[in-house]
Amino acid sequence: MILPFDQMQEASRALAAPLFAGLAGDCEISFEFFPPKTEKMEEQLWDSVVTLAPLAPRFVSVTYGAGGTTRERTHNTVARIARETNIPAAAHLTCVEASKGEIADVAHAYWEAGVRHIVALRGDPPSSDGKFVPHPDGYASAADLVEGLRKLHPFEISVSAYPETHPEALSAASDIDFLKRKLDSGASRAITQFFFEPETFFRFRDAVAAAGVDAEIVPGIMPVSNFAAITRMSAMTGTAIPVWMEHLFEELDDHPPARQLVAATIAAEMCRRLYAGGVRDFHFYTLNRAELSYAICHLLGKRPAGAAQEQAA
Repeated sequence: MILPFDQMQEASRALAAPLFAGLAGDCEISFEFFPPKTEKMEEQLWDSVVTLAPLAPRFVSVTYGAGGTTRERTHNTVARIARETNIPAAAHLTCVEASKGEIADVAHAYWEAGVRHIVALRGDPPSSDGKFVPHPDGYASAADLVEGLRKLHPFEISVSAYPETHPEALSAASDIDFLKRKLDSGASRAITQFFFEPETFFRFRDAVAAAGVDAEIVPGIMPVSNFAAITRMSAMTGTAIPVWMEHLFEELDDHPPARQLVAATIAAEMCRRLYAGGVRDFHFYTLNRAELSYAICHLLGKRPAGAAQEQAA
């Protein structure tokens, strides 16, 4: 019996070595957290930090919002990571509702706390109309913020990138032009908004390279722990959710453990395809939960430093 061509292809895949077997573990990883609002959330955050720390991330970043209390929570979280762990801590910093002097004060405080890495962002507009209005004495854009930070301290600076184009951009080309401006202003790398298909990143990487940008572009990976929440976030960021992904999460709302397994499978497969396309750096949006990111890193061959050394010996 001769099998149809498509069935032969599938049989070949099924008989091949497991997709994640034998990976070299040669990728670099980083993780993003948000500052906790309650004592219980702080315990969960630190449980996640302790779980992920043995994987030796390049850095962990902590998000930041406008307003005094949010800034204080971010600073306290980043300072604690810098003080109590060996993980390089990166602090998010935005232009929203802050003068250049206020931003300088925050940046100086981070430097004094031992923080040497800033994720510089324009920030989301706080107003209901969705329009960003710079502070009268503030920075008008992320590129301006990068330039200002470079004058304060020799920070390592990361910025954002949008594989599916920033919702406010005039075009994909103009969005890439602005990314280039941020990098030319002194940023070291760009971390992308989350996406759900590897081809989205590959197309963006090619377009960025064609525009003359040779800086590091790190894919941002969002494991889907809550599909309804991801749907809302995707609508705000202009991120496309594939139909096949909706189908895979159908009828899992009442089955959290099964949903976690599906989420890890989808994200790990995408990371494996990115790896096959030459990607060796991954930034995980953890939502302060370690399990999914840890599982994906394990599948990519990233093991705790001690375990990797023992295995090599």
